[in-house]
Amino acid sequence: MREMAKEIAIHLEPTVLTHLFGLPITNTLLSTIVVSALLIVSAYFLGRNLKLVPGKLQAAVEGIIEFPYSFVRETLEYDKKLVAWVFPLVMTIFIFVLTANWFGLLPFIGAIGIEDHGHFLPFFYPINTDLNVTLALSIIALLAIETAGIITLGALRYGGKFVTFKSPLAFAVGIIELFSELARLISFSFRLFGNIFAGKVLILVVFSFVPLLVPVPLLAFELFVGFIQAAIFALLTLFFIKIAVAEPH
Repeated sequence: MREMAKEIAIHLEPTVLTHLFGLPITNTLLSTIVVSALLIVSAYFLGRNLKLVPGKLQAAVEGIIEFPYSFVRETLEYDKKLVAWVFPLVMTIFIFVLTANWFGLLPFIGAIGIEDHGHFLPFFYPINTDLNVTLALSIIALLAIETAGIITLGALRYGGKFVTFKSPLAFAVGIIELFSELARLISFSFRLFGNIFAGKVLILVVFSFVPLLVPVPLLAFELFVGFIQAAIFALLTLFFIKIAVAEPH
């Protein structure tokens, strides 16, 4: 039992494989490049032969996209201009996070690598177990939220949500709102990171001690968790954009 436990290696920071122009190349970065390339190639082949009368594949893809598009349109109260740039952002976040989460459950993730001074360095690792990735996604979401508010309401009116001198109470509430906006960076990034990292640790432990049948339902559960976390990240981005473009009260 002790020998099995010693084989489990859990690191909060990603493994650096090499350096390029002085910049570290980590296994999570390599996984991100692979996932991004897969999504770009898939989008190219799915979109290059679109037809007015869709075939089975095109109809299936359009059917999958139709529901989230309708949901975004209703949430934003049918504002065509806002929907036109919010939907691609929200859908891209969802697809990327979902693909990254599911990519991390593939059998070769963490299993293919090299030995370096007695330490095993995996080439690929679950993307969202890297806090740098989830923090970068959070920054993108936060910038989109603030940009939507500024473009829709104007800089002065949007800034008036956070800094107002109408009364001492209104000023205090505005400052609290400002800090809550900044706190979204932490909540966005750590929610996704924490859930995916915890799932990876759990899978490693279960595979080490019970390697046969027990991990199968656990992997199925992690597929579900990966989907839920992607949906939560995308939905929170959408809802916060909805709040940002609302008229100040």
